[in-house]
Amino acid sequence: MMKGAKANVLEAIGGTPIVKLNYVTKDIESEIYVKLEYMNPGGSTKDRIGSYMLDQAVKEGKLKPGGTIIEGTSGNTGVGLAMWAAIHGYKCIFVLADKQSKEKIDNLRAFGAKVVVCPTNVQPEDPRSYYSVSKRLSETIPNSFYVNQYDNLHNRDTHYTWTAPEMYEQTSGDFDVFMAGVGTGGTITGCGKYFKEKMPNVQIVGIDCVGSIIAHYAKTGEMCEAHSYVIEGIGEDFIPENYDFSVIDDFEVVGDKESFLMTRKLLKYEGIYAGGSAGAAIVGAINYAKKQKEPKKILVLLHDSGNRYASKIYNDDWMSDNGYLDSSFNVQIKDVLSDLGKNGSIITINDSATIGEAITIMEEKGMSQLPVVNKAGEVVGLCAEKNLVKPVVMGEFQKDDNISLAYTNKFRIVDRNELLETVADALLKKEVAIITKDGKLSDILTEIDILQYMSSKGSI
Repeated sequence: MMKGAKANVLEAIGGTPIVKLNYVTKDIESEIYVKLEYMNPGGSTKDRIGSYMLDQAVKEGKLKPGGTIIEGTSGNTGVGLAMWAAIHGYKCIFVLADKQSKEKIDNLRAFGAKVVVCPTNVQPEDPRSYYSVSKRLSETIPNSFYVNQYDNLHNRDTHYTWTAPEMYEQTSGDFDVFMAGVGTGGTITGCGKYFKEKMPNVQIVGIDCVGSIIAHYAKTGEMCEAHSYVIEGIGEDFIPENYDFSVIDDFEVVGDKESFLMTRKLLKYEGIYAGGSAGAAIVGAINYAKKQKEPKKILVLLHDSGNRYASKIYNDDWMSDNGYLDSSFNVQIKDVLSDLGKNGSIITINDSATIGEAITIMEEKGMSQLPVVNKAGEVVGLCAEKNLVKPVVMGEFQKDDNISLAYTNKFRIVDRNELLETVADALLKKEVAIITKDGKLSDILTEIDILQYMSSKGSI
């Protein structure tokens, strides 16, 4: 055998790198490091449990030669199982919920597996759910083995005996917090148990999603009603047996949109091509870091590859159609002013002044927009350079005419704490935004300012 080569693809599982995030963490003092599990040969951390659980099933006599492997999966575990099955010569049937991406379904079929698609928005005990269908298939197909990653404790043992020791060796335990998305409970429980034994002061934090019941149950002990969510691979509507909540210190709960936007930012600014649960994990990690009184070193496990979401998260049309697409206008106006270097000083002219006085001020101060105020300090109009040139040149206005003849009402007054999107339409129509701070005039924003801001952010 060639020196340095692996005997087969299963031996290439593991050894994934840990890298530091730099751009998306620039607003926090804590350091965030990520374990790139999408660099496993099958594209996710589920390669580990697929191989380990099936090895154990063979040892225990539950999976016999010529048997059929059956599993309900969000796609990634199926790939891990299918890889093992390809090497060892077993058949596979996978049951997926219909919210899973087309890429995941196509991947599994490419392995030669049979794929059954079930509705997402049904209860776990519903006979149509992918949990119920998986179990029923295993009961009716001879010589089959239902893996059941949710209640199969070899799932969490995989991470206790393999993933966590690998991370500990890579880092020498030099981190304060470990975070991972929660679904079956295997990753967070297995890693949490190992790290707690090695590092008594480490904090283990799970990232759950809005609509899931895991975080709520962990904090209250009460079962609540699950609601639908779009993100894949994390969250549950029941409590799998793999959970040991005694090794989980806290949870962060995040939403679909913020997770998807962060997923795209990871690729754009960090070069990390990961799935939606990775975006969720980083949003959760940043939120957690902001709550800490002192900087922490946070290690986050990123579960899977972005190539399984090319038709969804990385597709502009899908993101836009579902209301997730990031907007350059989804920022506070004060942040835009800061980026543009505006200092909060504004010059105005009284409504009793002349056009000549306005021209003089605009020339001396290099201004193209001059708010006109009354005696009470209220903005009554806006004197714009472009609205003065032609009338003055043509003799329509004289320099000693009152400024009230020349000002326009094409402006919008808005507080600096509001979102830029509140005046986006006005600005794009070449109106002017007059910005206030604590009720007092502060700055001016024009369409040119917005173009400069968007250009600086790479939006144009």
